Amino acid sequence: MKNQRRPPFFGETVVITGASSGVGKATAEAFAEQGADLVLAARGEDALKETAELCRKLGATVIAVPTDTSVAEDVQNLVKQALEFSGKIDYWVNNAGVLAFGKFEEIPVDVTDQIVKTNLLGYMHAAHAVLPVFKKQKKGVLLNNISIGGWMPAPYGTAYTASKFGVRGMVETLQGEVSDFPDIHICALYPGFQKSSGIEHAANYSGIKLSTPPPSFDPRKLASAIVKTAKNPKEVIYPDWSAIVFKNLYEMVPGIIRYVSSAGMRMVMKNANKDNKTGGNVLEPSEGNMGIDGKTLFSFPKKTLLWAGAGLIGAMAAGLLLSGKSNKIESS
Repeated sequence: MKNQRRPPFFGETVVITGASSGVGKATAEAFAEQGADLVLAARGEDALKETAELCRKLGATVIAVPTDTSVAEDVQNLVKQALEFSGKIDYWVNNAGVLAFGKFEEIPVDVTDQIVKTNLLGYMHAAHAVLPVFKKQKKGVLLNNISIGGWMPAPYGTAYTASKFGVRGMVETLQGEVSDFPDIHICALYPGFQKSSGIEHAANYSGIKLSTPPPSFDPRKLASAIVKTAKNPKEVIYPDWSAIVFKNLYEMVPGIIRYVSSAGMRMVMKNANKDNKTGGNVLEPSEGNMGIDGKTLFSFPKKTLLWAGAGLIGAMAAGLLLSGKSNKIESS
């Protein structure tokens, strides 16, 4: 009888936050298919259990730990549960995140505060809790799903942008701090827009019926990039072409990008079909679509779509010219 080859992550423990839907759910399934033992975390217990069961059907050993990453004690408990589960943590995926769209002064302060607590402090709580484990083990990989929002502002997404810029600062600082540990890696992934269910959970004070604009990408491809980076760690990963394009474009003409994108959003908000204001999943666990995939088009007039599309094509063309050969896109 021939020896069966062990899967790449056999016997290795992966912690994933925000695993109840979207990119987190896709990442959990991707690691399960690669033989990892999983510790899954999210606020919504029922949806988290559904992800865990899907991963078990793929052959993984899994525990689900309801966790609010904005609460330091919850994250410390997550580490404790993970160590009791397998005695070690090989990989940690920081993924839990929330967002809100709308005029900054019209978004309630508690919503703004919670976005920063979840997106920035949540990632910091995780790093603070798991780095001592990594240092004791003398190895470990902390993967941070940040988004291209860590390099350029999202118009009318002020708190989201502030949190993502903050995470980039945290990651780059920690990369220096662990540079004397050759087998501890702090990785940053900066993907473009994802066709995930996350957009349907967002807080919305803009009047727009939210959905992911083009160009957008299959969250399973981002999950694949996360798995690839775990096995072959790199400090910075751009999982899709749009991330490179928009980063380079923003570095070259930041003012133009800020003003044109904001003007475009104002036009969209003025002409779009009005939607009710909602706090989404910022203050409460996500509800509704808890799958991986989400809506992919804004609901607004065709004329606006044409103008926006023309501007986007011009921006992408300029970005591609600026990207040059010096930037290598990490394909999933």
